Amino acid sequence: MTIATRPAARIIANRKVAALATGVALAMLGLGFASAPLYRLFCQATGLNGTTQRATLAQAESVRATARPITIRFDANVAPGMKWLFRPEKVSQDGHIGERKIAFFEARNDSGHAIVGRAVFNVTPEQTGAYFHKIQCFCFNNQRLEAGQHVRMPVIYYVDPAMLNDPNARDVAEITLSYTFLPAADATG
Repeated sequence: MTIATRPAARIIANRKVAALATGVALAMLGLGFASAPLYRLFCQATGLNGTTQRATLAQAESVRATARPITIRFDANVAPGMKWLFRPEKVSQDGHIGERKIAFFEARNDSGHAIVGRAVFNVTPEQTGAYFHKIQCFCFNNQRLEAGQHVRMPVIYYVDPAMLNDPNARDVAEITLSYTFLPAADATG
């Protein structure tokens, strides 16, 4: 190899390293953007961190109630600065595992203009998230309230009897369903 070809070979090797490093950096950037949606999907599929499940009416109709009682407590919060009143009509509801229930929440916009909100939710204890199924919920969509508007919002749910087979969840006698309303990122309602 002559002296003139050594720098050319080094330039080619440096370009390969630069291309590889750029590819790795772009892949890491892509994973960074994808991590939040992927984490949300993972939590929805597994109930991790108290993420509840969605169920269709057909799925709910195939579930049979058990004799095992369960109490559901309701918690309602609003983001700081969001001028809404938001609360459950009842703070708790007794039922049986597998039984379909409906609970209502009240919301009122106390501001002088329309506000679009989005409810984020979880259940505690966290291990019950995989068994708490919502059939219908105001949290599935943005909620637009005009100035002074007051609404009742339902959530239809059941606790899956499969919870009784889970050694980490079967002894739970009370589940808290918690909602926090935040201003919606996309203000369509």
